[in-house]
Amino acid sequence: MKVKGNHLILSFVCIVLGFMISFSYQFTKTENNEANRITNRQWEREYEYRNTLVKQEELNRNLQQELFERQEKIREIEENLADQEQVLFNLVEDVEKLRMYVGEIKIQGPGVEVTLEDASYVPSEANVNNYIVHEGHLHNVINELLISGANAIAINGQRIFHDSYISCIGPVVSVDGTQHPAPFVITAVGDSDVLDAALNITGGVKDQLVNDNINVKIAKQQQIILEPQLGQD
Repeated sequence: MKVKGNHLILSFVCIVLGFMISFSYQFTKTENNEANRITNRQWEREYEYRNTLVKQEELNRNLQQELFERQEKIREIEENLADQEQVLFNLVEDVEKLRMYVGEIKIQGPGVEVTLEDASYVPSEANVNNYIVHEGHLHNVINELLISGANAIAINGQRIFHDSYISCIGPVVSVDGTQHPAPFVITAVGDSDVLDAALNITGGVKDQLVNDNINVKIAKQQQIILEPQLGQD
């Protein structure tokens, strides 16, 4: 009976131990399966996140490229507008110069005033024509002023232009049909220093006029105003 009792106890212990081992195995297996399922889900989420990130980065690259292309187009448009603006500015400037040259607008600024007078003394035996101002003298002064950069010129207040006609009619000079007696005051708008230097150069216009017995006065002016041509706006 004692042996049987021991066997019974041993059998019970073996059964319990087997149950515990089986339970532990099943529990461990379940935990491993659950861990695998969690790992798989994490991997799937990470894969989705990675794909989303890749797609987002590709979209960003496409948007960045589109931005660069649009910026380049904007730059080209701005350059074209700048060129057009410069062309328009040049055209407006040219139009203003043309209007100034044809006498449509008033012009003002610094310049010089040249006064030509007949000789104050004429010897009795001399030819009086050699002591008065002729159209050639006026032409010499006007040409020198134009060459030196004068923007506008007038004789006794009358604007002259590229097609103006100057001629002597006895003791007077006709400018585009309008007669002017001496003295002749030629006013020119431009750089007064340049114009004055050009007229006073040694052997230049002033010396030639003096040699022709013409009284010459040259004065710089801070402000000269030349009105538009009669009949123009």
